[in-house]
Amino acid sequence: MATSSSPSPGTLHWANADAEVHKVVVGPYENNVFIVRCKLTGDAVLIDAANEHEMLLDLCDTLGVKRVLETHGHWDHIQAIPAMREAGYEVAVTKLDAPMLDDVGYDVFLDDTEVIEFGKLRMNAIHNPGHTPGSISFELAGTPLLFTGDTLFPGGPGNTATDLGDFDTIIGSITDRLFTFPADTIVLPGHGDDTTIGEERPHLDEWIERGW
Repeated sequence: MATSSSPSPGTLHWANADAEVHKVVVGPYENNVFIVRCKLTGDAVLIDAANEHEMLLDLCDTLGVKRVLETHGHWDHIQAIPAMREAGYEVAVTKLDAPMLDDVGYDVFLDDTEVIEFGKLRMNAIHNPGHTPGSISFELAGTPLLFTGDTLFPGGPGNTATDLGDFDTIIGSITDRLFTFPADTIVLPGHGDDTTIGEERPHLDEWIERGW
């Protein structure tokens, strides 16, 4: 059994008594990849196998990753999936975004409100359509952490100027599913720096007025 002692790959981003979050930035679009690890058992999940698969595989081995969770199916978030699956890691994505992974593959579907268990930790899946039809966020239960993929960033919603994007839908997703969290909730997006719900929520009307 894995011990509670933490490996030290130099990627630690956040921690409390029960959990730790590791972060690396990969690829030409500077995607954030997060590994969430149970400190008690050593079991972990990786959020968004975006790029630089060799580094990600090394981290997975070091940090005890058991499966991969995709926030959505855009190509810049899925480049490392073939190597991850070849190494034996299960890849999960929503059914709505699964067709976007036809070239790289996937293994199981993620559902809205699904509870993802690893070690003693629980993550709650939150369907957030708008950036893509199947975009999904993850709340780490018992912590202030919310992994939002490309749905919510510092300064506004993710891009909806694509065939699969819809601005009104993403605004509804953010308003109804994310802005209901406490103000001190830490938002960990798919690109860029962390923010908080309290920092972003007052700007909703500005985003609606500008239209992006």
